Amino acid sequence: MIMAKQKGIFKLRGTIGDVTFYKTKDGHFAREKSGIDAKRIATDPAFERTRENGREFGSAGKGGQLIRKALRLLLLNARDPRVGSRLLKTLMGVLQTDPINDRGQRTIQDGDMALLKGFDFNVRGKLDTALFSGYTATFDRVAGTLDVVLDAFTPKITIEAPQGTTHFQIVAGLCATDFAGRSFEEAHDVSGILPWDNDELPAMTLNASIGANSVHPVLIVLGVNFFQDINGKMYPLKNGTYNALGVVNVDQF
Repeated sequence: MIMAKQKGIFKLRGTIGDVTFYKTKDGHFAREKSGIDAKRIATDPAFERTRENGREFGSAGKGGQLIRKALRLLLLNARDPRVGSRLLKTLMGVLQTDPINDRGQRTIQDGDMALLKGFDFNVRGKLDTALFSGYTATFDRVAGTLDVVLDAFTPKITIEAPQGTTHFQIVAGLCATDFAGRSFEEAHDVSGILPWDNDELPAMTLNASIGANSVHPVLIVLGVNFFQDINGKMYPLKNGTYNALGVVNVDQF
């Protein structure tokens, strides 16, 4: 590949013939197009591994999109800019544990989806560093119900809140994901917006339910949202920058 720096008054961008013009932080450059013909990659036996990797990468990418779509309402308040790429990496790891299908045909649902447990959708607000209250999350697949029970707790002791927090909210949810059919079913529940203070709160229960007897993997998530009270009105603290949402369990059918 030939690369050269552009000089002169007019700086070009785009492709002319076999030369691509582009800009970087170091200036304007031009380079000759190179690479292997796409048709060869698609048909040449020498690139079978490349095709297999591509198919699995695509499957993991679509799986991540489905999960993020299923949890969209909760992710509006708790995600970081790189959640898509981080989730993709985790799902590639899940897919590669599939013991049933051949390489290139492995799937997320046939892999060890327990690897998703502990995944945080917002690295700036991780669940295990925000919530220290004991809890149990029970999913009944036959009934399709989720019950999350939090022990009695004192907010300022058991919730690590970012500076400026005056109130908080607990969220819990679940989603059944049909990766093959590209569909999902989601439900969630939220607590009231509660003062972040030194008064002990009684045990609380959050409930959510999907259709009974689902035959798809179910992700169970738990999170904390932070708020600031300004003149009696609740505002998401720093637009939800430090809200936490994590996968606390996976029920794999």
